[in-house]
Amino acid sequence: MVDDDDGGNGPAAATANRRLPVVHPPDRGSAPVVANPLAVRPAPNPTPVRIALRDPPKAGLLFDVDSGEVLWQDHPRRRLPIASLTKMMTALLIAERHRLSERLRITAAALNYRGSGIGVLPRGKRVELKPLLYGLLMVSGNDAAIALAQHDARSQRRFIARMNRRAAGLGLRCSRFSSPSGIRDRGNYSCPLDLATLARLDLANPVIRRIVATRRARFRFPVKGGILDMFNINPFIAEGKPGFTGVKTGLTQAAGRCYVITAHRGGRHLGVVLLNSPDPLRQVPRLLRAGANARGRP
Repeated sequence: MVDDDDGGNGPAAATANRRLPVVHPPDRGSAPVVANPLAVRPAPNPTPVRIALRDPPKAGLLFDVDSGEVLWQDHPRRRLPIASLTKMMTALLIAERHRLSERLRITAAALNYRGSGIGVLPRGKRVELKPLLYGLLMVSGNDAAIALAQHDARSQRRFIARMNRRAAGLGLRCSRFSSPSGIRDRGNYSCPLDLATLARLDLANPVIRRIVATRRARFRFPVKGGILDMFNINPFIAEGKPGFTGVKTGLTQAAGRCYVITAHRGGRHLGVVLLNSPDPLRQVPRLLRAGANARGRP
């Protein structure tokens, strides 16, 4: 399970997410949504947190997951490539539209992937959806992204169109997707505000919330030995750091290191978005500490 598309540059579940409203699309993912109660809006300056990061990211955000309040921002609407953060939208659509117990066929296209993958998907066999969704988010499986997209929409092209319709319906004005995995940088981008909104939507979904906080998962699977083990490549989850709840990391040459990390700190559920950060493993904890110490609504 080699990951050269995602931010696995460091080696679970924390407390449950608190009272985030669930957004149900009226036609399960393809029609506009009139209002998005989980939308994150830019903050007026000065923000509650003022912090100067050495070697800052190209764009970033610190926000309260429960309220959506922005505590710190740096180019919050700047559109940038997002690598495997794309899978946050792929997972949302799959979790909204399908059951974990469904079965899907592994096609030749799913095995013809680049970058990170589960790596042992059996061609031509039907497998349960659940381990593929875990593999999509835990090991950033590009093969899982293809298989899930084909299962949902019969082709990657149709699924990408659905991703973009859902983004438009949610009011994600900076976002556009060109693949279900994020391996393709061209035409695949978002901004910190949209990604913070997407993080709140993912954490409001109980299936996704459980997966992104999981360190290790084991499934019966049609491979040699009959068992598939997966380990979360998000370094904050992988190392078992207390309070971390998700969500996703990403890395391509064009996107750089991209992180969307959420954690409970100081009585708040906080989120950090960093796009093209030279030092996310230092910047994420520093921003979380600043957010925990910020004045305002806990």
